[in-house]
Formats: sequence, structure tokens, C-alpha cells
Amino acid sequence: MSNRIRSDRRLTVRMTVTLFLLGLLYVAFVAALIVLLKSWVLVVVVAAGFLAAQYWFSDRVALFAMRGRVVEREEYPQLHGVIDRLCAVADLPKPVVAVSDMDMPNAFATGRNADHAVVCVTTGLLRRLEPEELEGVLAHELSHVAHKDVAVITAASFLGVIAGLIVRFAFYSQVLGGGRRDQNTAVVFAAVMGVSVAVYTISFLLIRALSRYRELAADRSAALLTGRPSALASALTKVSGDIARIPSKDLRTAQAFNAFYFTPALGKEPGLVRYFSTHPSLEQRIDQLGRISAELGEAAAPGPGK
Repeated sequence: MSNRIRSDRRLTVRMTVTLFLLGLLYVAFVAALIVLLKSWVLVVVVAAGFLAAQYWFSDRVALFAMRGRVVEREEYPQLHGVIDRLCAVADLPKPVVAVSDMDMPNAFATGRNADHAVVCVTTGLLRRLEPEELEGVLAHELSHVAHKDVAVITAASFLGVIAGLIVRFAFYSQVLGGGRRDQNTAVVFAAVMGVSVAVYTISFLLIRALSRYRELAADRSAALLTGRPSALASALTKVSGDIARIPSKDLRTAQAFNAFYFTPALGKEPGLVRYFSTHPSLEQRIDQLGRISAELGEAAAPGPGK
């Protein structure tokens, strides 16, 4: 039986439905802005510019925001070696390898397709994990690349980003210049803010639902690729436990990229946030890996590192 990462039909259906719904929402959003702002040229140019920038530069933006840098084999031979083996087994082109000098243990994949992908790990992750645990995490990230869900999440996030920026702009414009506006202008600004809030909320919920499923799909593929679900479960438990001990104030910058992370940066007390999380609960992920381990008869299934 081939270890190659297989397509996940249920994930593909979910991505297709999510993009279709977000596409309809995007058209309605642009149409509403054109009606309210009475300038279709401005709306279309700005929206198209943001979409193009996010598509072409999302990997660079993510690396810059997380202080990641591209590393060569001479500097991190073990990291490159594991990725080389996994890519050979999975029949994937090798992504750009990057390391972020952060103590928070985590990893993420980004890029618009498999030929322009980046897999980044933090130095905190490299210090904490055993070789087989690291292999499981890297297999998880490569599964995101193989499933193409990294590109889908990047594109899907675009609408929410635009809506969020408009809400901020409208809010600060009202605060800083509200006294100088006439009533009609105030009504238009209020309408724009209302539409943007609604669009942001809907896109937020759609993306979260897709993101939680894609993490389970990546866990499944990684467990089958390496043949060691227990190593991935061990990495999940270790990383989640260490992140939970980091003060929430130190995680705030990282939380903006939770949708891309191996494990979300939620801090000690996630509370209600867990219901809107980008990831399924640790219990769900461990339970799934336990079932896969039982199905594989794990002890008899060597991974690509053997």
C-alpha cells in the first residue's frame, strides 16, 4: 500500500462549498459597497489589489510576521533530512524550509500551491520534540500542502481581512471626524460598517468550521504517512501543554495566525474561545489518532524515518 498522501474527498467538498459561499458573500459585499460608496472603480481596484497581494505574498507576510527565515541544509541538517524523506514518500515537491526564533513551540505551512510552499517551525518546537514527534508534526504540515487547504484558507481569509479593515477605517473615521460629517454621510458610514460587520462574522464562522475539519484531515494523513500515530499524539500533547503555560499576553501576536498553526496559541484559559477555535479540541485529535493507531496495528507499521 502506498504511503502517498491521498486526497480527502470530504475535505475537498467542504473547501468547495466554503469557497462557493464565500464567493457569493464576496459578490454581495462588493455590490453593497458600490451602492453605498457610489464608486465602483474604487471598490473594485482596492478589492482586486488586496486579493492579488494576499495570493502572491501571503507566504512572505506570514514569515515576516512570525520572524521566520529560510534556512539551508548546512544549518539545520536534521530538519531538512526529515522533510526530504517525507516528501519522497509522499511524492511532493520539497517546500522552502524556514525556522522562526520563537520559544513558543509550533509550526505552520503557507504558500499558494505545492510548488510555492513554505514549512516553518519554531526553535521552541525543535528544542522540545523527539525526532519521531518532529516527523509527525512535519508530516501534518506537508499534508496541508498536499490537500491544497493552505491556499484555500489564505483565499478564504481575504474577505474577512477586507471587512475587518473597513470596519476599523469606518470606526476611526467616525471617531476622528464625526463632528464634521453631515447626516447623509453618517448614514452611509453606518451602513458600510454594518455590512462589513455582517460579512466579517459570516466569513469568520465559515472559515472556522473549515479550519477545524482540515486539521483533523491533516492529522489523519500524517498518521498514515509516518505509520506512527502515537508519535503525533505525543507531539500534540507536549506542544499543547507547553503553549497553555505561556501567558496570554505573550501569545497575542501569534494568535492572528492560529488558522495556520499546528496547535492554536490559546493560552491558559481559552473559555468560550474554544467554540470559535480554528482547531478541534486536543481530545478530539488524540481520540482520532488512537483509532488510527488501532486500525494500523502501529507496532508493525514502520514510518519513512526507518
